[in-house]
Amino acid sequence: MQQQRMFLAAGEESAEGEGHGLSHVYGHPAAAVWLRGNLQRLQAAAADAHEGLPAERRGGHYRRYLGPGARMRQSLLHGGCQAGALRPKPGGPGRAHQRTCFSGHQDPGAIVTATAEILQCFGHVDVLINNAGISYRGAIVDTTTDVDKKVMETNYFGPVALTKALLPSMIKRRQGHIVAISSIQGKISIPFRSAYAASKHATQAFFDCLRAEMEQYEIEVTVVSPGYIHTNLSLNAVTADGSTYGVMDKTTAQGRSPAEVARDVLAAVGKKKKDVILADLLPSLAIYLRTLAPGLFFRLMASRARKERKSKNS
Repeated sequence: MQQQRMFLAAGEESAEGEGHGLSHVYGHPAAAVWLRGNLQRLQAAAADAHEGLPAERRGGHYRRYLGPGARMRQSLLHGGCQAGALRPKPGGPGRAHQRTCFSGHQDPGAIVTATAEILQCFGHVDVLINNAGISYRGAIVDTTTDVDKKVMETNYFGPVALTKALLPSMIKRRQGHIVAISSIQGKISIPFRSAYAASKHATQAFFDCLRAEMEQYEIEVTVVSPGYIHTNLSLNAVTADGSTYGVMDKTTAQGRSPAEVARDVLAAVGKKKKDVILADLLPSLAIYLRTLAPGLFFRLMASRARKERKSKNS
C-alpha cells in the first residue's frame, strides 16, 4: 500500500474569488487547504477532477469552490482522500477543527507561527502547493509603488516566506515536494501587466534557485506556468491606483478550466516534473521567440501596447 502524503495548498483568495482559485471552505475564504491521501489515489482523483463531486455533495458550501486549488480539493474528496481548510480560530494550538490562516499580506512572523501550528497538527507536509495570486492591469507611468508592493507581497513574498518556513522540516526528513504556481508571464512580459509579470519572473527565479539548492536533500521543486485560466482573477485584479479592475477579460473567460489545471498540477507532482508550461500554442511559441528572436518579440509587444492603448482611448 502506498504511503499517504500530506498536501498543503496555500494561497490567497477574496470572498469574490480572487487569486488562482483557492477554495472557499465551509463558507469562509480559505488561505490554505490540506489534502491527505496516497499518491495513486490523488492522481486518480485528479484525473476525474472535471467530474466534480457527486450530486449529493454539490449543494451547500460545496457550491462556492472556485479555481484549480478548489478543484484539487474537490476531486480529492471525491476520490476518498482526507481534506480540510486552514482558517482562523482563536484559542489553543491548531487542530483539525481549529484551522490556522496565513496570507501573503501578513508579516513573516505570522507565517512562521502558522506553519508551526500546521506541523503540530499534521506532523509534516509532503507537498506544498504555493497558489497565491493577484493580477494587475495598468500603465507603468500611472502605477503607484504601493500597488507594485501589494502584488509582490501576494505573488512573491508570501510563497517565499511560507516555503522558507516549511523547508527545515522537509530538509530534516530529506523528503518533500514544493510547487509554485507561476504564470506564462513569469517567462515573458506583456504590456500593461508590469507588476504581475515582475512578481512572476521573481517567483520563477527564486524557485529555480531553490530547486538547485534542494537537490542534495532530495526535495523536489516544480514551477507550473499556466496561461489563462477561467477564474475571477481579472475581475479582482488591482489597477494602477489600487482600485479593483472589475472586468472579466475575454482571454480569461476563454481560458482553461480550473479542473483541467488542477489535474495537470497533480499529475506534475506525481511525475516529479521540474518545470511545466500549461498554455496554448501561441503563448508557448512566444517563450521561444523571446529567446531565439528577441528583436521580433519586442516589436510584437510594442505593437500590442499601441493597439491596447488605442482601444482604451477610443
